[in-house]
Amino acid sequence: MVHRHGTIPEVGADLIATAGSRRTVTRRDRGPRLGCRSSFSEFLVEKRNVNGSGVEAIGTDAGQAYAFEPGFPAHHLMHGAKKLGLASLTNLDQLPAAGAVLITAPLKIENGSGSPIRALALVAG
Repeated sequence: MVHRHGTIPEVGADLIATAGSRRTVTRRDRGPRLGCRSSFSEFLVEKRNVNGSGVEAIGTDAGQAYAFEPGFPAHHLMHGAKKLGLASLTNLDQLPAAGAVLITAPLKIENGSGSPIRALALVAG
């Protein structure tokens, strides 16, 4: 699969910029065009072996994901493969197409299924 910046490399992370950093996300924006669909999550896990994916949207799944098969596919597929699913990221449009180092340190929450993070991107410049 090729996206705007070329082939998605293996063992990296795919960050999906939706221009969300430049506007307020409204209830209308929570539809199918934001977040990941099951076919894309499958591709990232099975064909690219990425460490995870991240989106500017409020969730990693697209739109009405509870009704998809499987339900909430980005969560089901990515987390089931022990991959990261990062949401509510900002300023992704300011990152280069490749080469940034992403630091995502979670809180140590005992028996937790997720955690808030402070996402940092290091860019050579």
